[in-house]
Amino acid sequence: MIFNYGIDHLDLKKVLQIANSELNTTINKEAKEKINLSRKKVNTITQKNKAVYGINTGFGPLCDVQISPEETNLLQKNLLITHAVGVGEIIDKQLSKIMMICKVHALCQGFSGVRLKLIERILYFIENDLLPTVPKQGSVGASGDLAPLSHLFLPLIGEGDFWVEDKIIPAKKVLKDHNLKPLELHAKEGLGLINGTQFILAHTILGLSKMKYLLDLSDVSGAMSIEGYKGSASPFKEALHKIRPFKGSIHVAKRMRMLFENSQNITSHENCERVQDPYSMRCIPQVHGASRNAFYHLEELAEIEMNSVTDNPIILSETEAISGGNFHGQPLAMALDYCSIAASELGNIADRRCYLLLEGKYGLPRLLTKSGGLNSGFMIPQYTTAALVTENKSLCFPPSADSIPTSLGQEDHVSMGSISGRKFNQILGNLEKILAIELMYAAQSLEFRRPNTFSKIIEENFKIIRKKVEKLEDDRLLKDDINNMIQLVKTQQIIVK
Repeated sequence: MIFNYGIDHLDLKKVLQIANSELNTTINKEAKEKINLSRKKVNTITQKNKAVYGINTGFGPLCDVQISPEETNLLQKNLLITHAVGVGEIIDKQLSKIMMICKVHALCQGFSGVRLKLIERILYFIENDLLPTVPKQGSVGASGDLAPLSHLFLPLIGEGDFWVEDKIIPAKKVLKDHNLKPLELHAKEGLGLINGTQFILAHTILGLSKMKYLLDLSDVSGAMSIEGYKGSASPFKEALHKIRPFKGSIHVAKRMRMLFENSQNITSHENCERVQDPYSMRCIPQVHGASRNAFYHLEELAEIEMNSVTDNPIILSETEAISGGNFHGQPLAMALDYCSIAASELGNIADRRCYLLLEGKYGLPRLLTKSGGLNSGFMIPQYTTAALVTENKSLCFPPSADSIPTSLGQEDHVSMGSISGRKFNQILGNLEKILAIELMYAAQSLEFRRPNTFSKIIEENFKIIRKKVEKLEDDRLLKDDINNMIQLVKTQQIIVK
């Protein structure tokens, strides 16, 4: 299978396959024709004396300054250089690659007016894992992600740096090693490169890919905690959720039933005197399901954005270049903030389940150790989950609710979506750690339910955990155990389906 840029439909799975070199790509004849036609329109515009934003005018508040035909190429180069003002740590290499993939797909749709030669050079970078370095901070998420995209494409003109394996190498040297000459940007090309939402979008894509697994993992860790707590499976019955049919809740309830299938432990206490479990256990479909609904919404919006043209101006004909607002990041920014809350809540409820397992109820020893007093057992890791949960709560302030005017007021309302995307991934990183600790607690609690057995998937996960973390008998240094559990989560070794 080959993905055709600018023609085929891009989705979350495909963009990750391309980024991981699992899906080949091409710019086919149809896409090339669209690109060349769009470029021809720009050339026609430049031959006329009419001012068209970004082609023969200055930028932002200088949009009323017309540039001579002789200076249009220098204008585009200056645009890239002056906007590369990002600061902070360098983003993950995978994010740089996803940004380039999304930008190529957008440019190949034939509304940006850039040359085919330019797009093919970016494609060469992607295919050869030449990944530009991009600082994390500096985008306000409107007029596109100007600073990050400027850094991303500096190597096209021989400036900036590349990641080459794990080393940062000046672009000039890398281009020389590959027998490539820096490109001279032509009219509209600088603006076509740096106007767009690809920084926000790349963070959205990476976050969604993580969250998809963590949603499933939250169900697994919740089910294991319920088994350890000897909780009830009745809150997950299909009939209950049919009469309040939220998509996420129905899906989670079905998964919980699967996770308890053929559990001897569940059936062993069906006739006990307990009436109901705490909310963090019996309301898993409602809480995890609400987080899934947020995920579904962001995934839908991200797929629209992956297949959109988000630069400016948009070239419609030889006489019409519309200066609009497709670069504005608000559609993703607001949904990212919603999804950040959703991810944070998965950690919030998991911490509560950890606490319940420590209370010493229903046959479990306090702190999950039989030798309490001399031993603290699992008391302290819950401090860590509590700290991570509060950190995530503090990260839930929505950047999309803020706006600071830039560009002398020309850009007077911005999305701040780049910050939303970065915080979303930070929250997910904390969630991985919280769930890792809950899984460690849950595995310990299952030890006290033997000889009862559990569903096949829980038994398999119990074995996976025990290969990395032994049952806690007497106090020991738990740092390595926690790190081993985090690694299991990060590498997605816990079985979720």
